[in-house]
Amino acid sequence: MKTVDFEYGEGLMSARLPDSADVFVPGETVPDPDFLPDPIPATKKAILNPIGMDTISKLVKKGSKVVIIFPDRVKGGFQETSHRKVSIPIAIEECLSAGVKKKDICLICSNGLHRKNTKEEIHAILGDKVFNDFWYTNQIYNHDSEDWGNLVDLGRDRMGSKVIMNKEVFEADLSILIGHVLGNPYGGYSGGYKHCATGITNWECISAHHVPDCMHRADFTPVSAKSQMRQKFDAIGRHMEEKMGKKFFAIDAVLDTKQRQIAVYAGYCTEMQPISFEQADKRTYIPWAEKKYDIMMFGMPQNFHYGNGHGTNPLLMLQAISANIIRHKRVMSDNCVVIVSSICNGYFHDEEFPSYRPVYELFQTNYNNELPDLNKYGEYFARDQEFIDKYRFNYGYHPFHAFSMISCGHIAEMHCSAIYIVGAYEPGFARGMGMKCKATFEGALKDAGKYVGSEPNILALPRTFRTAGVHLMMKGESV
Repeated sequence: MKTVDFEYGEGLMSARLPDSADVFVPGETVPDPDFLPDPIPATKKAILNPIGMDTISKLVKKGSKVVIIFPDRVKGGFQETSHRKVSIPIAIEECLSAGVKKKDICLICSNGLHRKNTKEEIHAILGDKVFNDFWYTNQIYNHDSEDWGNLVDLGRDRMGSKVIMNKEVFEADLSILIGHVLGNPYGGYSGGYKHCATGITNWECISAHHVPDCMHRADFTPVSAKSQMRQKFDAIGRHMEEKMGKKFFAIDAVLDTKQRQIAVYAGYCTEMQPISFEQADKRTYIPWAEKKYDIMMFGMPQNFHYGNGHGTNPLLMLQAISANIIRHKRVMSDNCVVIVSSICNGYFHDEEFPSYRPVYELFQTNYNNELPDLNKYGEYFARDQEFIDKYRFNYGYHPFHAFSMISCGHIAEMHCSAIYIVGAYEPGFARGMGMKCKATFEGALKDAGKYVGSEPNILALPRTFRTAGVHLMMKGESV
């Protein structure tokens, strides 16, 4: 037997597993490709040699308006050599050298439907110099997807998606996208056109892809950069460019498990994405497994990814479970079992996720048998002024965010025989999402035998939510 420690609230819970159980930790079990010890030269080289478009110095001049769009706190790292802290000063210097006035440069946090980032968080993202140079002159702000004084409706793209975008970005002479190419269960990778298709738009645009019709398709699970969702991201981004009459200047870094730069690319997303994705594939899609697994095991901290409460908010708990199914479906047997430690204490974090408790309570009533049954209420919640105000003025997630997450959450039910929550303080919240509850991992493993037999193949994923995830594959399998 072997002992494996899994995340559990703010601590750990130990599990005694058979010696045959396999353990995978991103960046350790299979090492990442080498990262750039000093990413500054590579970032400068990429910016000065863009793919598929002119350099910044040729795209701007005195009097040009420049907008730099950077991702929020959810991903990308805060270290001094993080991609945002390295790339943004170089981009600013290129603009200033070309004659652009400092007063004509604006920085926008592309939070999309996520809660707005606080002053302290933006400071941590950008670093002292950029923050101090631009914050106090009101040249840094969070995108507000409900501020119709700063949004523009661009009609529908070629795939029928409604496209709405930040007006200041639309009107800028140059819009610079700072992106991270990091494995993501939603469409394969962050960065590229996904950045603008989710970060500087509104719920109506996001409802074109973060919904059951798109996320429950066969091309969505396992994760793929060729899914309809990725096609929609690209179509939305290109539609924005067509209506703007200019291309985004993207600066994307391929990141490793610790958010360090493996490579940096810049230029036109349509031509740059295939190159950056090919590089990122070397770290993200890992042909490692020699057998299919019947049981997947991992633990949930209370605070990860979307914020404090992700590992206790029952809707987000199921979303996180589904995210691991999406990433690792290639190595899981059909109708597998998932076993997860979570304190599951009923903490929704109502201030940060104001629409989640009402959506959960609605799920318990009114003939809502499966999560997709709730989708019809998305617009009702999205237009609720109280929830909108909490998003705009009180650092809450947009009300539609809950619906994008339940669309993901249902994927676990589509592909699993059973989901066990181990160690729940208030197990009724897990049962309300269709999950089973046991006090210990050993108890869950014993009960799971009725689905997977007495000698299941077990995949253990400790630290899965403390590290940047990968997408596991069978040995010899290609993307």
